[in-house]
Amino acid sequence: MSKTLAPILLLFTLLLSPPLFSHELRPAYLQIEQTSAGEFAVTWRVPARGELRLAMNVRFDDSVVAIAAPQAQLVNGFYAETWKIRHAHDLAGVTINIDGLQQTMTDALARITWLDGREQVLRLLPDQPQFTVDGKAGNGQVAGTYFALGVEHILLGIDHLLFVLALILLVTGGRQLLGTITAFTLAHSITLAAAVLGIVSVHQAPVEAVIALSIVFVATEILHKLRGRSTLAIRKPWLVAFGFGLLHGLGFAGALADIGVPQDAIPLSLAMFNIGVEAGQLLFIVAVTGLFVLFRRLPPVQQWQQYSNESAAVAVAWPVSYLVGGLAAWWLIERTVSMMI
Repeated sequence: MSKTLAPILLLFTLLLSPPLFSHELRPAYLQIEQTSAGEFAVTWRVPARGELRLAMNVRFDDSVVAIAAPQAQLVNGFYAETWKIRHAHDLAGVTINIDGLQQTMTDALARITWLDGREQVLRLLPDQPQFTVDGKAGNGQVAGTYFALGVEHILLGIDHLLFVLALILLVTGGRQLLGTITAFTLAHSITLAAAVLGIVSVHQAPVEAVIALSIVFVATEILHKLRGRSTLAIRKPWLVAFGFGLLHGLGFAGALADIGVPQDAIPLSLAMFNIGVEAGQLLFIVAVTGLFVLFRRLPPVQQWQQYSNESAAVAVAWPVSYLVGGLAAWWLIERTVSMMI
């Protein structure tokens, strides 16, 4: 029965999966950089798709004076505005509000840098859309901000989660799952650090396309396993996890590059972002495992297993592998076409 339903579920997924869901929901970003005594350059970026963008705007209190009209453009999936402001006391005590943030499901990262090397970094949420400039972010604030961004990135990055889900279905046993996820974690930690530190630099478009391809590949290997075949990926899934994990790390680095890191706290922000990614990944694995345990204990499933030669694991793996692989194939086509336009 599961083999019969799989193609139908695949078609259903392709018809109902908009391109938006293939990427994580990126935060808005406010960069304020001091250029001279009392003057600052402001950059405000809001996630956009085509000509559409989230209706969010920056509002300073009345003590701040704009000295240049905003210049707007669309850049790499963001609507970006740049302008200049002046403040008599270098923004000390200024209240900044993100109008419209309350009506969204995203967040905003604010980063202020001064000529003397001071920085303030914080994360604004829909229920907390404003802040007061205090001159410097402590290590605790930086750590909390980038940890939360890491958790958010992995839990809203559907393509990364689907790859992890495919790995869960590919492995056999808890020991093999531990080794495979560890290899994936180690690999994307290496390339994330290398990219943030400037050791490697690649364009995000081909990286995202290959990430989609990695999901298609693992979904195909699941089907080979269900049909009783043996491949290198099935025997040693940790090799696949490590190889493709290097590419996923570059994807994580692209998200971190969009928001930047404090120059005086690069190791801390990088480490906490990566720990946040791992925490979110662990939450996802625990949730999937728990759901599967509950599924196997459902009376209809237990009764069905008595009259079928398939286990509950196999019954789940057939349709899910088609769903995951089909959705990833759709993303692969979309991302490849977008690179050619």
